[in-house]
Amino acid sequence: MNKVFANAQHALADIIKNNQSIAVGGFGVCGIPEMLIDALKDTGATGLTCISNNAGTDGIGLGKLLLSKQIKKMISSYVGENK
Repeated sequence: MNKVFANAQHALADIIKNNQSIAVGGFGVCGIPEMLIDALKDTGATGLTCISNNAGTDGIGLGKLLLSKQIKKMISSYVGENK
């Protein structure tokens, strides 16, 4: 099994579905998988449950998925930077 992908879209192509739970790394907006979050947004998947230290900020990190209303449920210890 080849675990190297040409880009983030190919890495997510066969595994993302609606109503899925996803754990996302990082602390604040440091160390977050920015390209994977952008690729996840582009999939159009909805009803996501995201588990992360935080919910990003407006327009950054998981904040992008919150703005696009793709996240149904957010499980995190800090959400204070989002409207």
